[in-house]
Amino acid sequence: METRFLGIPELAETPSVAVVVDVMRAYTVAAWAFARGAEKIVLAESLDDALALKARHPDWVALKDGPPAPGFDAVNSPGLLRSADLAGRTVVQKTTAGTVGALAVREASLVLCAGFVVAEATARLLRTRACDRVTFVVTGEGGQADEDLACAQYIAMRATEAGTEATDFLRRAGASRAAAELAEGVRQGVHPDDVALCLELDRFPFAMVASSEDSLMILRPTMRSVPGR
Repeated sequence: METRFLGIPELAETPSVAVVVDVMRAYTVAAWAFARGAEKIVLAESLDDALALKARHPDWVALKDGPPAPGFDAVNSPGLLRSADLAGRTVVQKTTAGTVGALAVREASLVLCAGFVVAEATARLLRTRACDRVTFVVTGEGGQADEDLACAQYIAMRATEAGTEATDFLRRAGASRAAAELAEGVRQGVHPDDVALCLELDRFPFAMVASSEDSLMILRPTMRSVPGR
């Protein structure tokens, strides 16, 4: 499998297969939302778009990065979301990097969104599809976020070498700038357990696939998890 690891600004062309990685915290949060019963996640282009979707669909759950804000129901924190009852709900998600990365490759034939919590399921799907060329979109810090790069490299290796160990990759992620900022309270809308939850390897058994539906970019799990697992 030929792999490329690119930041969002480096995406000069639409890849055939893209794995969009945001460990801390967009796609850890998305996985938790599905585990809590969410039916689908709409990846919003902007905060205004997220609020407009919420206005048209008051029963949808809108979440964003940072502190709580009017019109939004939740923030982008796995620790804060893990107790939510989202059974059958649609979630609208807008984040600084993760959702931007997925929207940047929306024309790809296959778009997967991932973090460590769904790493093995993502690698397995790449193996099953026999993908010969995969672009990993490292969303954080313009492509330099080590937690995202470590996760992307781990998934890439697991897709071809099933015996790859995760220890060093998780260590890199735990020592990353994002992990430090979350642990030290530099970022807002944070739960004390967020870093640990983002580093929980293979917490969920599903991969997450994004595709265009009625002009929206929709994220769905490849299989339904058990709420509260």
